[in-house]
Amino acid sequence: MKKTNVLRLLDQKKVTYQIATYEYDSANFTPEKMQEFVDFDINLLYKTLVGKGNKTGHLVGVIPKDKTLNFKSLSKVSGNKKMTLIPQKELLPLTGYIRGGCSPMGMKKQFPVYLDASMLDHELIYVNAGQRGVLVGLKPEDLAKVTGAPFEEIAE
Repeated sequence: MKKTNVLRLLDQKKVTYQIATYEYDSANFTPEKMQEFVDFDINLLYKTLVGKGNKTGHLVGVIPKDKTLNFKSLSKVSGNKKMTLIPQKELLPLTGYIRGGCSPMGMKKQFPVYLDASMLDHELIYVNAGQRGVLVGLKPEDLAKVTGAPFEEIAE
């Protein structure tokens, strides 16, 4: 497997991580389907959402895969009055990632990242490693260190 920017970044920062791969099928893609391929509890999977605040510009929220982003909470902790998710067509030019392959680490530009506080309940969590079908498992504290992100209550 070719190393993604995310994995190179983690190597550079000397962060310990695990890699999990799965078969991505856009027509039939659900977290439950993913569970067939990976050997970790799928509830440890967090998704990366990219939004735009009315004052700060682009920002990133990382929340449990089965939860929804609490826009009010993320706006408040990021210093915005309101925010929206960016349109899918803007994701690749902005971050360098495609939908289903977006990671909070290693984006084209460094945006403020906010991690859901529920991560702290786990020793290891998984986020996308920068391409569809590749996940990276790491300690929430290491993810916070690499992204410069605080832990906040941003999911509902």
